[in-house]
Amino acid sequence: MEREGMEGNNLLHFLDTPSAHYRRTCDGFEAENDGDDHSDASDPANAREMLECLLNQPANKFCADCGIPDPKWAALPFGAFICIKCSGTHRSLGVHISKVISVNLDEWTDEEVNCLAESGGNSVVNKRYEAFLPENKKIKQDCSTEERNDFIRKKYQFQQFVCDPQFSCPLPLNKRHAADKHQQHNNNKHGFGHAFRNSWRKKDSDNKGLKKMSDVGMIEFVGLIKVNIVKGTDLAVRDVMSSDPYVMINLGHQSMKTRVIKNTLNPIWNERLMLSIPDPIPPLKLQVFDKDTFSSDDRMGEADVDIRPLIAATKEHENSTINELTELYRWSASEDSNGVLAKDSVISVVNGKVKQEITLKLQNVERGEVEIEIECVPLSQ
Repeated sequence: MEREGMEGNNLLHFLDTPSAHYRRTCDGFEAENDGDDHSDASDPANAREMLECLLNQPANKFCADCGIPDPKWAALPFGAFICIKCSGTHRSLGVHISKVISVNLDEWTDEEVNCLAESGGNSVVNKRYEAFLPENKKIKQDCSTEERNDFIRKKYQFQQFVCDPQFSCPLPLNKRHAADKHQQHNNNKHGFGHAFRNSWRKKDSDNKGLKKMSDVGMIEFVGLIKVNIVKGTDLAVRDVMSSDPYVMINLGHQSMKTRVIKNTLNPIWNERLMLSIPDPIPPLKLQVFDKDTFSSDDRMGEADVDIRPLIAATKEHENSTINELTELYRWSASEDSNGVLAKDSVISVVNGKVKQEITLKLQNVERGEVEIEIECVPLSQ
């Protein structure tokens, strides 16, 4: 009976990482539909219809973590619908733990929607990840940023509520920690995981060693920024005659990168990346690298972008009814004291959205420019 109960709780699911579970679910969906007609598989309209159907399920009408109505974000590896406040914490966990996608701002494929459906939605997610949640530990809509981040990390990253705390949780992290205690000072990963899984019963003073690590999640987010990495021009040579460039962007503790474009000095990415905007607002850091196989990637320049003017313009025009192309502000490259602008930069209203086009002159390198387009998404969306 005990074995049947454990199988019913599907605890073996947690032997995999969330990302591995997501990949396995998607692979299973593809295998089941190998013989089907896929003529509509990539139809955005069809995916949107299925997504709306999932959103209309009773449990999915509220954030899986804090209960705020009408969640507009999804954590794909878990299959949870979440609010924008909780999405900031999920994003800070890293894409290897939680990949956040917007219901409205991103285009969904049938594959992604079906993988989300296979996970069961908020009802199943909370049965799994809150199976042994202590009484009164579920966060509320008006909780503090610290409470929100602490709860989400314990729920998903450390899976502290998956099994009864009286018994050993079948996670590789816990097994390795118990099997090799003499390495706990040499392997912070094991020590941190063990400490977090037991932190409900510890005094605050016992968690001082974890403060620096958890500070990453203790940040208030004021919105999101979408960064479209358009292209690079006349980049520096780092191989024999060319380079294999990719772009990495950083905002606070968050970082994302584009795909690598092989053997070119004029790459075209047209790749959109999205980051949460922390408060206080740091500059957006852009770095270009040459991908190397057998050595460290070579630097190909960098540039910092002040995103505060774009955020101010977005807030100012948040309730505006302007839809036609309208120029709001212009920065002259000739007057740029930092020498970062290769061309004049313009903030405009485009189809009702406030966007900024920037051509960056890469710094600390012999040559090269990168063209980007940035858009701020306020929390109200």
